[in-house]
Amino acid sequence: MVLDPFTLVMLAVLAVFVILTFRSSRKRKAAAEEAKTQFVVGAEVMTNYGLFGTIKAIDGDVVSLETTPKTVLRIHRGSIVKLVTEDDSDAPKSVEEAMARANAEAEAKEKSQVEVNVDHAIPLDDPKYGERIEKPVRRTAKKIAE
Repeated sequence: MVLDPFTLVMLAVLAVFVILTFRSSRKRKAAAEEAKTQFVVGAEVMTNYGLFGTIKAIDGDVVSLETTPKTVLRIHRGSIVKLVTEDDSDAPKSVEEAMARANAEAEAKEKSQVEVNVDHAIPLDDPKYGERIEKPVRRTAKKIAE
């Protein structure tokens, strides 16, 4: 049996694909194992829906997460996405900081809004309903043919 060059190239591509698939699978598995060791009692974590809290207890796949003082939520261990560290600059450090950020964003949004007509809630520079900005150009068959 004689193998043509195209078949050899396809087999080589298939071999590379299989090797890369196993390698990425092994890396993902190692990262998951490392993450399990980092999620211990007392660690501050973030869930996949953006909830920050401190781990209070781990019972199998159920984690007790304290979000605010005296508020403990029971969540599945798989919903914990990452360990929050000091160098995570986007994560608020306290509830007060999160509220301050939200208020600042709301004020910035209010300042950036367009001034509207109070009677109709239409931006002042927009034409009113039915008003034309410019006269439409009518095309006749003669003008189109030219």
